[in-house]
Amino acid sequence: MTAHALTPTASAQPLAHPSHRPDRRRWCSVLAASLGTIGLMSALAPSAEAQTYPARAVRVVVPYAAAGSTDSTARLIAQALSARLGQQFVVENRPGAGGTIGHEAVAKAAPDGYTLLFSAAGPLAVTPHTYPKLGYEPIRGFAPVKLVATAPLLLVVNPKLNLSSVTDVIREAKARPNALSYGSFGNGSAAHLAGEYFKTLAGIEMVHVPYKGSAPALTDLIAGQIDMMFDVLVTALPHARGGRLRPLAITSAERSALLPEVPTMQQAGVAGFDAGTWFGLLAPAGTDPVVIARLSDTLDQVLAQTDIRNAIAQGGAVVASGTPAQFVAFFAVEFDKWGKIVRQAGIRAD
Repeated sequence: MTAHALTPTASAQPLAHPSHRPDRRRWCSVLAASLGTIGLMSALAPSAEAQTYPARAVRVVVPYAAAGSTDSTARLIAQALSARLGQQFVVENRPGAGGTIGHEAVAKAAPDGYTLLFSAAGPLAVTPHTYPKLGYEPIRGFAPVKLVATAPLLLVVNPKLNLSSVTDVIREAKARPNALSYGSFGNGSAAHLAGEYFKTLAGIEMVHVPYKGSAPALTDLIAGQIDMMFDVLVTALPHARGGRLRPLAITSAERSALLPEVPTMQQAGVAGFDAGTWFGLLAPAGTDPVVIARLSDTLDQVLAQTDIRNAIAQGGAVVASGTPAQFVAFFAVEFDKWGKIVRQAGIRAD
């Protein structure tokens, strides 16, 4: 999946992926244990090693190639952490296999705070459901540190179509099942999952056309080879403003400051729709809670910086907030929600 992610909804249902199928009781115990561990942070006396953390360079693994949105956000955050903590936070790109290569490297690293993972919703909440076998535990292999940012997608259509609203799309799709097509930047990508989510909530059928990236999908959409697409703001916005594409709705629960005139999917009539991409920082499971707390507290300071907030906003995202425990809960909802959609759509890794 490309570097994008998805936000939770109250309607998310619990899941159990066939490849690593914890029952609900085990899942809840895992989540409770994670929350309990994080809750002890304030009561723990810092160890000598934790007091001096970081004492050397920290490796931040990104499970994608350089230059994507996850990579650029990771580098922005790593540079700010370096400045505040006095040690280099060095981004290392470990792409491949839907993000599983980078994730496995971090899950198997020493839990000392010197190997971290900066990842997105796809590899964290979707890929574990599309790959039959993983070399790591997708939930218990990591200690969430901080949800850094969330980013909505934009539903855009070819302006030559007589589709001026989400209601028009739903009406047309119900009148002619599978006559409309939607593109994505890859099988199992955020754009693909958003389309499947739309189909589920609206009760419609459309044809999915996957591409190897956003650019070729947008090219075909503008040319009229496909009808619509959920895309990230940073790439869809110039075409929407230039009139080459017609924006219909934003996928987040609130409107975007970059397109305040465009309604949300919920405002457009799709109740409960809330999807997009998100980015977060994680450490290997077993990392000292004091180290987790220091990273989380420092990230609070970083994300309060005006320059950081502006840079994230220019990329079409919104700065997130919250504690490690809240990130654990968020992650659990995301994992459940998108696992259900993956199973319903029968999505498998390419």
